[in-house]
Amino acid sequence: MSTSNEIDNKIHLKKDGSIKYNILAVTGPTATGKTALAAHLAFRLGGEVISADSRQVYRGMDIGTGKDLDDYVVEGTRIPVHLIDIVDAGYQYNVFEFKRDFQKVMADLRARGKFPVLCGGSGLYIEAVLRDYRLIEVPVNETLRAELKEKSLEELTTILKTYKSSLHNITDIVNTKRAIRAIEIEDYYQNLNINTIPSECQSLPDGASPSLSPSFSQSLSPLVSQSLSPLVSQSLSPLVSPSLSPLIVALHFDVETRRKRITERLHQRLNQGMIEEVGGLLRSGIAPEALTYYGLEYKFITLYLTGELTRQEMIQKLNIAIHQFAKRQMTWFRKMEREGTIINWIDGNLTLEEKVNQVLELMQTRQES
Repeated sequence: MSTSNEIDNKIHLKKDGSIKYNILAVTGPTATGKTALAAHLAFRLGGEVISADSRQVYRGMDIGTGKDLDDYVVEGTRIPVHLIDIVDAGYQYNVFEFKRDFQKVMADLRARGKFPVLCGGSGLYIEAVLRDYRLIEVPVNETLRAELKEKSLEELTTILKTYKSSLHNITDIVNTKRAIRAIEIEDYYQNLNINTIPSECQSLPDGASPSLSPSFSQSLSPLVSQSLSPLVSQSLSPLVSPSLSPLIVALHFDVETRRKRITERLHQRLNQGMIEEVGGLLRSGIAPEALTYYGLEYKFITLYLTGELTRQEMIQKLNIAIHQFAKRQMTWFRKMEREGTIINWIDGNLTLEEKVNQVLELMQTRQES
């Protein structure tokens, strides 16, 4: 096996000494083995992993989010991974914060000469950094919040619909707190004066509506963000961030194999203590609706533990929901390809060593072309 220095000399640089790729992105739908592949690639490239998973940022949410921490140990070496376990469960992390945190990590890796391997299935997060979305932090509007605080969820939903007729993000109305924040964000964009936005935050082309900016994704849940309308990202950013030169690879299986892997992985995680993990979060004082916000495992197990579903109903509904989620992820990746992003699909049935070698060959072949 080649050393990381040998790989670095062959892959990181063109023949003239200039950099071809300065980041590798490993993506694909859930349960395809992204973590292990990313860790082994980081080992071979002398790099570190940056997580692009919108739920792995939360501490104490390990089994449900599939952190698979043991996969980061390669030949006895633990590969550093960034942007996991950075906020407490119950917090609502968003793509604005991810992009900010990603840039900090990238600066650190560059300063230390470490090659970045971005890994995750959150399509919005990956595009936000690779396409350099210009995101605007929406401030708190205390006056508006005071006006809305006594209203029911039904009343807030009606108000939100006056801003946007179609509610793409159903978690906007999962509770009154979420609904008020969603209204606050929409109100901000409706009254936004493009001339007051700092130039470094502007990316809207002439005639584009600020309401289509990816920055409104601050109101998106980690899961619903996967089905964000393509209208949001089209033409708002360059196809690739001017500071990044990425190679994007994605793992895939045929539909039946993917479905089998998802179901097997669900039962494996249930046996590993996923229900107990959610129970512990509830006992720690996190409200059920706060866990429901995270979707999938945390939503359905919370409904089971609070008596709204039987165990059998929970497993059945959760299994279906994960399959639907994987389908939405694939829809997102196909959308990226339609918009011109090159994704190199890797057969998930290959051995791990074969996958690693195929990606390294891609990097070397593309840099010579």
